Amino acid sequence: MGGVLDGIRVLDFGRFVAGPYCATILADFGADVIRIERRGGGEDRTIVPVTPYGEGSLFLQINRNKRSLTYDPRHPEAAEIRRRLIAGADVVVVNVPSTALPAMGLDYKSLCAIRPDIILANVSSFGTSGPWQDRGGFDSVGQAMCGSTYLSGEEGRPFRTPITWVDHAAGLYAAIGIAMALIERGRSGRGQQVDASLLGSAMAFSSTYLIEQALTGIGRTAIGNRSFVNGPTDLFATQDGWIVTQVVGDPLYRRWVKLIGEPAWLDDPRFANDALRGLNGAILSERMARWCGERTNAEALDALAAAAIPAGPVLSPQQALEHPQVQGIGLFQDVRYPGLPDRPAPLTKVPVTLSATPADIRTPPPTVGEHNRAILEGLGFSAEEIEKLVETGAV
Repeated sequence: MGGVLDGIRVLDFGRFVAGPYCATILADFGADVIRIERRGGGEDRTIVPVTPYGEGSLFLQINRNKRSLTYDPRHPEAAEIRRRLIAGADVVVVNVPSTALPAMGLDYKSLCAIRPDIILANVSSFGTSGPWQDRGGFDSVGQAMCGSTYLSGEEGRPFRTPITWVDHAAGLYAAIGIAMALIERGRSGRGQQVDASLLGSAMAFSSTYLIEQALTGIGRTAIGNRSFVNGPTDLFATQDGWIVTQVVGDPLYRRWVKLIGEPAWLDDPRFANDALRGLNGAILSERMARWCGERTNAEALDALAAAAIPAGPVLSPQQALEHPQVQGIGLFQDVRYPGLPDRPAPLTKVPVTLSATPADIRTPPPTVGEHNRAILEGLGFSAEEIEKLVETGAV
């Protein structure tokens, strides 16, 4: 069965997470994605290395279903290689400050001069306007600047998360933008530029508390693992681990009160609604901590499930891989990669399914320059021309 993006060619000039992840989503849905990197491979290949040759888990996860072309962008022949690539492409994905695109020959005007209906998607750190538009940044900067880091941890000691949710959010937004641009091109024949940013994506995900601050001036600070706006929502130690609960709304709260045996709290004005339960969450968390401390993880979770109260275990990465529900939804696909002879890499599929045109992991991530000859032949370079490009160091 073909993918919904069969016939769409994407040039992935991205690095690290946001740009490559955007292109990976398109590849999983059938697009022909060519990863463009310098000779010898990009610096993002070795983040969290897991293979004998140094490739990292990040690279394996967000570069499957792609082909690899390496070339030296400073070589005299690079401009012609780039021109032919662009002429045959539908989408170009990059993630650099927008002001850096002209020097790369990848600004929208330059692309349109080669292919008028092309779609350019750029995932920058700070967007296309404002005093910081020329600056670079990473996921942690987005976390820090949207309020998330400030509100995490404990008061006076902010925490960031090692999970790159800002990068992945920006990649998702860019992929959505590209899908919308392809639909529009199908209607009008026009390409366009799609701009996403780490900062913009982080702010969008953090908007609940940003809006609250703008309208009330409340000035929240970190309160550990409790929720600001409901309770008991917190992490709790059991006899053999940790669990998390999230009690939101009056029906859930009433079931929780019945479960732990505090009927007087149904009429306690301190806990009359979610906002007050968040304000007085320390009291609720202390009571729930005592209840959890008398039980094992399994006992607590089973009792909470029987009461229809959302809860889950705090899992280590190994436990997450092995959890029966994670296994049950079929999220992982084992993929072989050179240098991993004993075990395949469990790559995470796109966590959304389409009944008629589902995403699929068809091929492993490419080795450095694995598809150079095939791609160059497809661009119309002869065998002799390809040999010359290799000999002169262009590719």
